[in-house]
Amino acid sequence: MKHSKLFLRRLMEIDIIKVFSLNAVSTLIRMLAGIISVKVVAAIIGPAGVALIGQLNNITSILLGVANGCINSGITKYVAEYKEDKCEIRKLLSNALRITLFFTFIVALFLIILRNYLSRWIMLSDEYGYVFLIFGFTIVLYTLNALLISVLNGFREFKKYVAVNICGTFIGLIFSITLVFSFGLTGAMINAVTFQSVMFFVTLWMCRKCQWMKYSNFSGCLDPVIIRRYLGYSLMAFTTLSLGPVSQILLRGYVISEVSITEAGWWEAMNRISSMYLSVITTSFAVYYLPRLSEIKDNWELRREIFRCYKVIVPILLIATIVIYLLRHFIIWLLFTPEFYPMEGFFIWQMLGDFFKIVSWLLSYLMVAKAMTKAFITTEVIFTLFFVGLGYIFIQVNGTIGLTQAYLVNYILYLLCMVIMFRRTLIPAKYK
Repeated sequence: MKHSKLFLRRLMEIDIIKVFSLNAVSTLIRMLAGIISVKVVAAIIGPAGVALIGQLNNITSILLGVANGCINSGITKYVAEYKEDKCEIRKLLSNALRITLFFTFIVALFLIILRNYLSRWIMLSDEYGYVFLIFGFTIVLYTLNALLISVLNGFREFKKYVAVNICGTFIGLIFSITLVFSFGLTGAMINAVTFQSVMFFVTLWMCRKCQWMKYSNFSGCLDPVIIRRYLGYSLMAFTTLSLGPVSQILLRGYVISEVSITEAGWWEAMNRISSMYLSVITTSFAVYYLPRLSEIKDNWELRREIFRCYKVIVPILLIATIVIYLLRHFIIWLLFTPEFYPMEGFFIWQMLGDFFKIVSWLLSYLMVAKAMTKAFITTEVIFTLFFVGLGYIFIQVNGTIGLTQAYLVNYILYLLCMVIMFRRTLIPAKYK
């Protein structure tokens, strides 16, 4: 018993375990809130409504990323790297704010002016222009919230970061349920474009006493060198933010037109389940893994950190995927309605795809941490096009379930590509 307690105590002293433990609490609360929210939304608007919300969520994620200049990862990396240098921190924060406000203004104008066109293109109807109008007026709150959270993450203030997420989750849940119960599909759409903006006030209150939260840190002079550094990250982040959602919009639109909107809703529901349970890992990547890789200069230490993360993440991932697959019928009952039961066949392919996705991301994050802009953009473009191509082919052969099969094949090949790219990091010179 004493040895077990000692082992657990030592285990909890490891940074990655600390982060996973803190983040697990936040993610568990977010998952419970998500279960309630998804259940309410699915019950009220059905598979067809879920498919439309999926379309809106995809374009929203792109526009939110563009509005903050796609620099969140860059802020986290450079703040983590220079957190002891007050002068450099002032340059980083003040220029990050300038970039954020500049891009936010452009995107807000775009949303307000082209609201009716966006409604026709994304929602396949003229009646949702008001959703994009509301989005245009509230998007500045989201981008400022994202900026503060990225800075918090860069300073590795894990406890405060988790506290912000937990408070935001509760407020987001109340906001979501109120809108959906009050206005149905309309409320769900308004929630999709505004709930993250509401969280700005929570984050601002929670960060008000942080040492870096000073007006002087955000009012420095324009620095072209810092701007160029951030824009390198903008290219990488924009590639990820745009290609993933666009590929889903294209494939979902194809299913809606060639198969049925109901089956498109099943696929969107499957994606939501993946996002929900994988968030405990992916958020830990942003909170711990990216800042940690950015700090490391020595190749031997880098290799050690990567394998240490594999030892922690892979067992958790394996257990999660097996449990979710075995409980798939119960999960559909819990999260959705009987109309979604036919999606059970999607689970095996999606779970396997999720596994290879996370395993490959443990390596692909090196491209972000080390600012490998060309390599990152090239691989993202190639594998997104490959996924879309495979998706069209597999839909014709196997129907909508083919999308999950294409997802699996794509991430197996992506993992092989990452292993080849980083073989020098993974394999010590003496073994080559």
